[in-house]
Amino acid sequence: MLKIRLKRLGKKKKACYRIIVIDSRNKRDGKALEEVGVYNPLTKNSKLNLEKIQKRVNQGAKLTQIVKNILQQNYE
Repeated sequence: MLKIRLKRLGKKKKACYRIIVIDSRNKRDGKALEEVGVYNPLTKNSKLNLEKIQKRVNQGAKLTQIVKNILQQNYE
């Protein structure tokens, strides 16, 4: 099953995340099928490609709760 979830980047105490599409059995920082956005929790900025996210959701990918929260905060 595909999931849309966060992949951690950055330094200690200064994390930023890529929002990726990945098989749910892979590691958190494993190889992604597709990158669909970025999120910086320090500045609360996010850049998402909503078309790619919608395409993957239509194909059966599930959003994690944190990605759902990011979408609700920034795109409603």
